Amino acid sequence: MLYISVPLGKLVRRVSRLRGGGSALPGLVVEKIDPGFMQRTLATLPHGVAVVSGTNGKTTTTKMVVELLESQGLKVFTNRTGSNFTRGVAAALLGEVDWRGRLTADVAVLELDEAHAVHFVNRVPPRYSLLLNVLRDQLDRFGEIDKTAQLLQHIAAKTTGTVVLNREDPRVARIADTLTGQDVQYFGLDDSLLSTFPNDDDMRAAPGSPAPAALPQKPPADVVLRKVGPDTADFEYDGVTVTTGMKLRGVYNIFNAAAALTLARSICGGGAATADHGTLLTALSQVAPAFGRGESLTVDGQPLDLVLVKNPSGFRLGLKSFPAGGYATMIAINDNYADGRDMSWLWDVEFDSLREGGVDQLTGSRAYDMALRLQYDDVRIGAVQPDITPALAAFIRDAKGKPKRIFCTYTAMLAIRRELSKITTVEVVS
Repeated sequence: MLYISVPLGKLVRRVSRLRGGGSALPGLVVEKIDPGFMQRTLATLPHGVAVVSGTNGKTTTTKMVVELLESQGLKVFTNRTGSNFTRGVAAALLGEVDWRGRLTADVAVLELDEAHAVHFVNRVPPRYSLLLNVLRDQLDRFGEIDKTAQLLQHIAAKTTGTVVLNREDPRVARIADTLTGQDVQYFGLDDSLLSTFPNDDDMRAAPGSPAPAALPQKPPADVVLRKVGPDTADFEYDGVTVTTGMKLRGVYNIFNAAAALTLARSICGGGAATADHGTLLTALSQVAPAFGRGESLTVDGQPLDLVLVKNPSGFRLGLKSFPAGGYATMIAINDNYADGRDMSWLWDVEFDSLREGGVDQLTGSRAYDMALRLQYDDVRIGAVQPDITPALAAFIRDAKGKPKRIFCTYTAMLAIRRELSKITTVEVVS
């Protein structure tokens, strides 16, 4: 079956790309005719497979881990297309293996959607897993938040080596109590930063209500984020605090950098003797945002930042990543399947920081829902236009000469990115 499935899958991949088809279709084909393709191919990797999952930050964190490992001389296979379903991994493999199905790589680092990761790890148990967070996101897909935690717990249970957990998220940290035999490492925050990164229970607690039950004792973390500056960050590991420059924008990305460092250190063996930390930090300082995740563009000589928002935590942290004034602001909210149909989470975000400058343009299929939400926080609204194309054109025209930021859901981000690609004065700067 091997000598049929790989050539056929590669043929489908080539035809699909020529026709502009989806990146996961070749993977679906090869899964149907050769169900053991992924397991057989990935089993050959010397350092095994690392899975990155969680509600927020998977794409950028995976990108960081890949670049950190490559700085250590490892050849890394990853699902770069961003298709984080099992068939997307299979499709990415088809692009990397030779005609005999052989993969030349040392390790695989894979971003996987929480639910689809469960199916993947049942077939391909990872040697490493990194579990970032559990937040209310697309409840119409996953159900209640504890269900998402159970999905991540299953990934951890199937991991054969090291599980990296977010010490500051109680639902993630408690996964350690259910594990038997796995090595557990944590990444965490300095106490001074905890209020910047509230967990889901903290964000939804009513004023004056008792705090959610915390862990009996905070476990020590392999990497701790101590401080975040405008373009630097302080990380502590091996008892030493180091400062490094950061191209990544957004405090949420910097916290995920601590997660990426922890996983990279685990894969390299951990400790100063087995990883070149100077090279690791240099690589980390050069990591640019993943597509659409905090990208910084230049339009008509002025910066334009794209900020992906898909749940209360992500939106709150996105707002905290910019000063209150001085920016022209656009918000684009869609409710397509990839965004999640239930947009009630917008009411869990505080928009007080937008009062000073207001919002110049609201767009997307749920633009009027967003307008209603902003009215309750007394935020001035310039215009509401559900059609993204004219809204973006008006935003760029009317905000000429000012730095710009666009907060957008996933499919809105894709639409905005397509429109920006048609403008000759747009330049990607990170």
